Amino acid sequence: MQHLIRTSDFSKEEILGLFDDAREYLKFEPNEILKGKIIVTLFFENSTRTRSSFEIAAKRLGAEVVSLDVGTSSTSKGETIFDTVANINAMKPDAIIIRHSECGLPETLTGFVDCPIINAGDGKHAHPTQALLDLFTIYDHFEGQTDGKKVAIVGDVRTSRVAGSNRRLLPRFGMEVCFVSPECFRYEGDDFATYTSLNDVIDELDVIMSLRTQLERHNQVYFESLNEYAKDFCITSEVMGDRNILLLHPGPVNRNVDISDEMLKDPRNKVLEQVTNGVAIRAAVLKKLILG
Repeated sequence: MQHLIRTSDFSKEEILGLFDDAREYLKFEPNEILKGKIIVTLFFENSTRTRSSFEIAAKRLGAEVVSLDVGTSSTSKGETIFDTVANINAMKPDAIIIRHSECGLPETLTGFVDCPIINAGDGKHAHPTQALLDLFTIYDHFEGQTDGKKVAIVGDVRTSRVAGSNRRLLPRFGMEVCFVSPECFRYEGDDFATYTSLNDVIDELDVIMSLRTQLERHNQVYFESLNEYAKDFCITSEVMGDRNILLLHPGPVNRNVDISDEMLKDPRNKVLEQVTNGVAIRAAVLKKLILG
């Protein structure tokens, strides 16, 4: 049995196989390959895009989805998450999709289940399906020619699980990843180039991945307002100029903080394409993990 906890759970060949399936699912033709399967979603953090994307993906493949209300679940009555998941597993679902604020929790749950666990985001650690859909968007845009492409991940990289997953995944496909952030949001760790101004590296870039500034994940105040942050890190038409750079964002976008209104209308912006691709990629992941 295979789980998806981090992108390294899939080989490069498996990922390319997911992409082949995802391209078929982008046709949005009727498909009941998962008819009779039951998928449970268990989200301990708020989510609109990821949760609905998984649910739509599952239903497009004919599966039934049970979305548990965490606020009224037994965990709110003192039951441990491990007991909750063990009880759900006893009901014999075909997959469990979980999001939790605790880094590493989805992996620890794999020993309590007889079905695949899919990590829909754990703390600051990983968001594998987001990274896969980001890679899919980049890969198809460049017709598979990703070797040597340079990607700047811009913003609150310290707390971003999206940045964490992408910095591990994109280099496997020949891409160079760098970070652009204020000092207070700087990622500390592996050997990635880090800049405090996008202007220092923008002429070298093929892709900009903007991130949401997650002030709720910091225990101190670094900026008086988001507008103060935006002065230096919002992706605007003035910043982009006429450069042929792909613009991505995992969502939700803070307008005129992460990306300007004007750039959200720009054809180089692929944010909504990412959302569409996300349904197809998650459908491919569900098929692979449930059917094997």
